Amino acid sequence: MKGEMNSIPIFVTVAESSNFSQAAEKLYVTRSAVAKTISRLEERLGITLFNRTTRSQSLTDEGLLYYEFCRRALNEIKMAEDILEGGKLQVSGKLRVSVPVLLGHLCIAPLLSSLAKEHPKLELEISFSDRQVDLSEEGFDLAVRIGELPDSSTLIARHLASHSMIFCASPGYFQQAGEPISLDDLAQHEAIAYVRSGRILKWQVKNERGENIEVNPPSRLMMDDMQAIKDIAITGGGIAWLPYWLVREQLASGSLKEILKEHSSASWPIYAVWLRTPHRSLKVRLAIDKLISELPSMIDVIETQI
Repeated sequence: MKGEMNSIPIFVTVAESSNFSQAAEKLYVTRSAVAKTISRLEERLGITLFNRTTRSQSLTDEGLLYYEFCRRALNEIKMAEDILEGGKLQVSGKLRVSVPVLLGHLCIAPLLSSLAKEHPKLELEISFSDRQVDLSEEGFDLAVRIGELPDSSTLIARHLASHSMIFCASPGYFQQAGEPISLDDLAQHEAIAYVRSGRILKWQVKNERGENIEVNPPSRLMMDDMQAIKDIAITGGGIAWLPYWLVREQLASGSLKEILKEHSSASWPIYAVWLRTPHRSLKVRLAIDKLISELPSMIDVIETQI
């Protein structure tokens, strides 16, 4: 195997030279040694790599294909050696990531921007969208998705963190309407509903027995943007059901107050997904590692706060 690997740099040098003699000069070996190496390589592969004449040689179609892969492999090896010699993993090229709008703005973009600062040769392109993009068709290297994922033969997923939803409203609203102390009390209050694809998203909560149930409180205000729901809740528009990471600062400042903590909903998983390929690129691996190590603290899962 060692001899077979040693023949690759020789083959690439010959392919990039006018003839065997020129390649031998570059390699500081004899022309005969070069010729024997190429002959043994052709015999092992069972193909002719070069069209030979008395004065020059040119690659055959098979030889050209083999050269392209060998050149690429040597470039990757050289890049790995440069990284190791530099003492730090460095990555270059463009990383295209699709993220959910609000989670992306508040939690993911800051982490990936920090990664880009750590690697000056990395180009970062983030697309903010709540739809599920087609990574292959749209050219994304990585996507972040919330919720359970369907089975896929083309994608690989990695769990990054989990987040929970909470009930909250402004202190002013509670002064006017009172504070609910049970799930049944919600029917007597104004709710700000989240609309997705034209349908109101039901609130998923735990009842007194710890069972997951759905409730659909009366709503006069319905919006398809959680940021807008938060803003309206702050002004006293009603009770909202929102991710903890979205309202964490408002809870701390007192502009929103959490209620019904014992009925907090189950956690929703957050995943990174990427295309299934034989080798995961360095830029994707570093991005995933960054999210795994730091996203949970950005999310600050509500279960740890109760």
